[in-house]
Amino acid sequence: MDEARPLAWETLDRRISYTCPGFDVVTEDVRLPDGTETDFDYLSEPESVCILPLTPDSEVVCIEEWRQAVSRVSFGLPVGGVEPEDADLSDAAARELAEETGHEADSVEPLLTVEPANGIADSVMHFFVARGCRPESEQRLDFNESIRVRTTPLTDLREAVAAGEVGDGRTVLALSYYEAFGR
Repeated sequence: MDEARPLAWETLDRRISYTCPGFDVVTEDVRLPDGTETDFDYLSEPESVCILPLTPDSEVVCIEEWRQAVSRVSFGLPVGGVEPEDADLSDAAARELAEETGHEADSVEPLLTVEPANGIADSVMHFFVARGCRPESEQRLDFNESIRVRTTPLTDLREAVAAGEVGDGRTVLALSYYEAFGR
């Protein structure tokens, strides 16, 4: 492979083809390294946070949430978008934890940041570990969220992930990274 060959595409024009709450579909006219001009569509969305919330008893505060795109209830971790009023990413993680589960944490620590689907989206997801989680308030769900909170022992969540019983990729990644590198 020729290491000197350029790989970057040149963006000639950019427009929003479709917008809705939560994301945009962006169309860019681009020039490829060989001079070919074409278009490229991708999903654009705000940065988000995923929280691995641990109680003092080593249980994980999980959620069961209806996911319309796959027409089923998904079992996993709290996830949500970063809001303009969030002072920093840790604040976003703490806010989302409280909104979706009613839990507050003694500490919120960064775990990992990834681009989960960078071939089709500009998504950036920040993962956090929240320790010392305890129920402090009622959930404050968005109008389009159907969420039930359920705590489960960390060992049970690990076994469910290992058995392929957890379909939410964010949960699989968070737990796998935590188990391998984050403790």
